[in-house]
Amino acid sequence: MIYIVEDDENIREIEMFALKNAGYEVQGFENASSFYSRIREKAPTLVLMDIMLPDEDGLTIVKKLRSRSETRKVPIIMVTAKTTELDKVKGLDTGADDYITKPFGVMELISRVKALIRRSRGMDEERMLRFGPIFMDDERRAVFVSDSPCELTYKEYELLKLLLLNAGIVSSRDMILDRVWGTDFEGESRTLDMHIKTLRQKLGNAGTMIRTVRNVGYMLTGEN
Repeated sequence: MIYIVEDDENIREIEMFALKNAGYEVQGFENASSFYSRIREKAPTLVLMDIMLPDEDGLTIVKKLRSRSETRKVPIIMVTAKTTELDKVKGLDTGADDYITKPFGVMELISRVKALIRRSRGMDEERMLRFGPIFMDDERRAVFVSDSPCELTYKEYELLKLLLLNAGIVSSRDMILDRVWGTDFEGESRTLDMHIKTLRQKLGNAGTMIRTVRNVGYMLTGEN
């Protein structure tokens, strides 16, 4: 069950509709008090938390959740209209696991939720990532394709890791640039295309598994 804490009814309904269509059980709350009443009854699988709420700000709620044993490890994604790097850092330092900035695309929202739920199931899944013939040992920062070593640059490695963590899910260009190059990246998005090209080349035949999704981004898929 995913809990959405958002006072804007339109945004809350969009989030709930998107996640329900993706197969998740969802419950929405317009303020902190109704959320607290429900969470005392049942802990969620994940929380989407808006920062600006009418009765209590999201950062304070996250602090409280992290102070309670029953909710300490619940994955939390901050949803905020604030876009400065400092605001994002505050959210993560408070205890949030991820953040998404308004306005956001439905596909990006679902991708972030799926990736965070996958990660929350255990760190071992992050250390050893496999998709088809591609295998990544993140502890050794080593990549193998069909059991043969594949030498990648730092950015190529981080790009492949992001695609592996989101295998089967479209990762938007903005999200990739933000996660791999950082929130202060001011270069051309062409940089991403060039790294995708070299990554495909280094992966050999497995490089065809990186699919371009026109006007959206990229995804790792076994489908042709």
